Amino acid sequence: MTAFYRIAEFMARAPGNVLSSLVEAVRTIFGGDPALRQRVAFSIAIIALSAKMAKADGVVTPAEVRAFHQIFQVPREEVRNVTRLYDLAKRDVAGFEAYARQMMELCRTCPKNCPMLEDILDALFHIAKADGAIHEQEEAFLARVAEIFGLSEDRFAQIRARHMAGEGNPYLVLGVGADAPFQEVRRRYRHLVAENHPDRLIARGVPEEFIAIANERVAALNAAYEQIERARQPA
Repeated sequence: MTAFYRIAEFMARAPGNVLSSLVEAVRTIFGGDPALRQRVAFSIAIIALSAKMAKADGVVTPAEVRAFHQIFQVPREEVRNVTRLYDLAKRDVAGFEAYARQMMELCRTCPKNCPMLEDILDALFHIAKADGAIHEQEEAFLARVAEIFGLSEDRFAQIRARHMAGEGNPYLVLGVGADAPFQEVRRRYRHLVAENHPDRLIARGVPEEFIAIANERVAALNAAYEQIERARQPA
């Protein structure tokens, strides 16, 4: 059963349609099933925060809609539920910061799953860059979400670099210094690839529908490593 069926189940049981209370409702309704709670919360976070990001930017391009569906791969029978959540989030009076804080609060109850906050940020970057550029309003939105999530400026810069399509600093993408020995670069690269394998994301509660996030992340790590490897080869 996909995360979208779970969202539909949640929406049917949540009191009213006040989207700002969804994360708290997830905590109570799915309190006895932490893994399911994480999957549902993750799905809601991406839908709600991407809707808020679109509102902040002022424009939703066809490319961004396609990027959204690349991540979600929404089954036909669940399109109505996802669209309903998205529209509710855009209209909700609660700001995006409230959603981000709710996700951070939920994450505190399951510390081992806190890497999911970076997964959420990666998904938002994927949508933001879909039209060929990350605009100023979008970058400010993403930086503020990262701040609320407790990510350092350096960590945000590393995540951002993964999404720069070859323009980012490959050493920053891998989190190593430009003067690091190549063996250290290779060890770091292998560690990151293993850490970001799709199976690892699923194990920490990321729904299977979102594995595009892991695939894109690994592709960015591969590209950074290959760029460094070429640069380090003797002339």
